[in-house]
Amino acid sequence: MKRYVVTLTEEEREMLRALVSKGSHRSQKILNALVLLACDRGPFQSARSRNDDIARVLSVSMRKIDRVKKCFVERGLEIALNGTKGQRVYEKKADGDFEAHLIALSCSRPPEGFTRWSLRLLADRVVELDYIESVSHETVRRVLKKTKSSPGEKKGG
Repeated sequence: MKRYVVTLTEEEREMLRALVSKGSHRSQKILNALVLLACDRGPFQSARSRNDDIARVLSVSMRKIDRVKKCFVERGLEIALNGTKGQRVYEKKADGDFEAHLIALSCSRPPEGFTRWSLRLLADRVVELDYIESVSHETVRRVLKKTKSSPGEKKGG
């Protein structure tokens, strides 16, 4: 495996020490800061630690230490501490027209043999009726959750 050498400047060390001493950050951010401080091979580090010692003291895996070091060397301090935001973007399947059809269907009578609509029944029926090409019951749940009415419950008044 490729070795990554962490070399922190004096300013980076001070910033990491301040981050670790204050308890108002995410635990993973503090752990990553502790790993970087312990792995530092720069001129401002007084005592050097081995990876297995760091893993034992911080109760993290060797793999975690390697990932933090690699991220610091390749991407920089900020990303090594905070990570990156997810890059996946999902195309929204449910548009307004589909939502209107789904709500109208959910307010109608359920199929023969059923007392009420289930999410899976609704999902299957909207695909059957060609309102949408494919849809999961979870998408149906999210659409119906946004509506004010609940066709499954009858309230006496």
